[in-house]
Amino acid sequence: MALKGMGGMGGLGGPNLAKMMEQMQKKLVEDAQKMQETLDTSRFEASAGGAVKATVNGHGELIAIVISPDALDPSAAEDVQDMIISAVNEAQGKASEVREAEQKKLMPANIPGLPGLF
Repeated sequence: MALKGMGGMGGLGGPNLAKMMEQMQKKLVEDAQKMQETLDTSRFEASAGGAVKATVNGHGELIAIVISPDALDPSAAEDVQDMIISAVNEAQGKASEVREAEQKKLMPANIPGLPGLF
């Protein structure tokens, strides 16, 4: 026995669903592109011991290191190496936090009309 008047799940099926999914996909792609642009141009700095400054981009890639001339004493080489590691790690941590926050914005649970998919 066929049911009449169901209209494909009350109007949610067929072309309406396909169009809605297409719009959501387009928005997700646009948002992902904006996020990439933000990460490409973002800069995060951290310093250690006041003698070493590290800068990373939004992807966590080291793009600059500045060492104070005062820290270039050969007897302090090991300390400077430790400060470099510390400054780079801190700057990468900052980039990671922003990257994760931006990625969370792209999750389907944050798309209006689709609460709690994940």
